[in-house]
Amino acid sequence: MPVLSASFVNYRNLENKTIDLLSKEVYFVGENGQGKSNLLESIYYSAYGNSFRTRADAEIVREGEKSFSLKTLYREDSGVTDSIFVAFENGKKRIEKNSKKITDRKELINTMPCVLFSHDDLEFAVGEPEKKRFFIDQCLSMYDVLYIDTIRKYKRILKSRNQTLKEFKYDMLDVYDLQLAQEGAEIERKRRDAIFQFNQIFGKLYEQITGIDGLSIKYEPSWKMNENQIPTQDEILKILQSTREMDRVIQTTMSGPHRDKIRFVRNGENFIPTASTGQRRLTAILLRIGQAIFYSQISQKKPLLLMDDVLLELDPDKRQSVTANLPEYDQLFCTFLPGEPYERYKHSTTRIYKIEKGSWKEEL
Repeated sequence: MPVLSASFVNYRNLENKTIDLLSKEVYFVGENGQGKSNLLESIYYSAYGNSFRTRADAEIVREGEKSFSLKTLYREDSGVTDSIFVAFENGKKRIEKNSKKITDRKELINTMPCVLFSHDDLEFAVGEPEKKRFFIDQCLSMYDVLYIDTIRKYKRILKSRNQTLKEFKYDMLDVYDLQLAQEGAEIERKRRDAIFQFNQIFGKLYEQITGIDGLSIKYEPSWKMNENQIPTQDEILKILQSTREMDRVIQTTMSGPHRDKIRFVRNGENFIPTASTGQRRLTAILLRIGQAIFYSQISQKKPLLLMDDVLLELDPDKRQSVTANLPEYDQLFCTFLPGEPYERYKHSTTRIYKIEKGSWKEEL
């Protein structure tokens, strides 16, 4: 389902016109601050209904303006051309697919599945547990709409339970514990399955590019009876009961999937604390490559790859290895600085745009 074009009105610094994106690979080349990442962001925004750079849609509106709109055309596998339209005006966002209003962003799942590579991905390797959980949840959410519903329900129940603890309304805890156990067990089951399947991809990929073998992702659920078994609902309720006094004192829920930990281990030892800066950066990039492969294996569809200056910090050999091991994709969009050797990576199908002050000109 390749992207055919994107049309902008007051979208950041981009020109109010349409850019032709129909090509297997599209490179955006320009100095920092010229609009390369804005173009990648617009594709991601069309795919998921939000930005990877800000949570405030108002920040996307061009300075001096009050609204923005974005229209993207893409082609389905059947050959049918569809449209995604996004408008932000008077503090409200409206999303339409083929002129029909989208009421929930989960309706966009599988519309234009994107895997984004960015500098912030380093947090998936070295960041807080929340960042690592987010990565796994994102892998699942790319194809499993029911998982999105489960995560949402769990968060609502957790918020209510924590509010109950803060307000000392302990008579409601039994009700919330039962609900939390039901949704939380499903989250743990799906995370376990996803990480097991992901490890079949990730370790081999890391060894192939770095020569370092035995690297894997270890899942450490908060509710754990033994290493490989998901606790039953009754067992989870016992765990919640055993930690209830601590929850009351701290006034928050101290166990559950929101406390799960994910580590990178090799030969039984934590890998990241002793890894070099280059190894950590490569870990983050290979997580994204693994995510694309994982999605393709599950869905039998090829994603769009969006790469935002992620090769800059790798040495030339590693750059070559990463580009050579990219998974099959529907389209590849990359940003480069003018001095980078992007010619080495291009193909006969590659389209190159020079970006300057929000304008673009195709390199022929």
